[in-house]
Amino acid sequence: MKIILASQSPRRKQLLEWAEVSFDIIVKETAESYPANLSVEEVAVHIARNKALAVKQSNHITVPILAADTIVVLDNDVIGKPKDRADAINILTRISGKQHAVITGVVILNGEKEIAFADKTTVVFHELTKAQIEFYIDKYKPYDKAGAYAIQEWIGVVGIKSVAGDFYNVMGLPVSRVVQALATL
Repeated sequence: MKIILASQSPRRKQLLEWAEVSFDIIVKETAESYPANLSVEEVAVHIARNKALAVKQSNHITVPILAADTIVVLDNDVIGKPKDRADAINILTRISGKQHAVITGVVILNGEKEIAFADKTTVVFHELTKAQIEFYIDKYKPYDKAGAYAIQEWIGVVGIKSVAGDFYNVMGLPVSRVVQALATL
């Protein structure tokens, strides 16, 4: 079965390729805003749903549409993508030595049918030095990543103390759960 991936994320593309899912990419720019009354799991699903609906409404698509959104949550505060270097330093300083959640909301639209879920992984960082944080930001420029980091890059290799849950969820897609959901279609 071929699907549409409603995401520009190179990590999501890579994970679907690893899972040998056949897909094309169609992206429609959408706002990543959400109503204030949503739980953190609902936030990620809400944004993913908007991405999927935007693609569905702007194209005549007869195959399933997969959209996802990943957020980082520290002390019930949703941490998005950093605005600039100073913001990235602030974010990584905040999560240094602490436990946070990485939540990916997934929505699959197939005609009138919708499959929606959120997957949560708990990540704990070691205490990071200012030099480590600045090195990572200056070399890897994580400005397109929620929480200002990518687990598969240097900061994940040297800075993460533990991961409880789906590692690939932290990369941006709980791919095994997605493949299982696609199989139900």
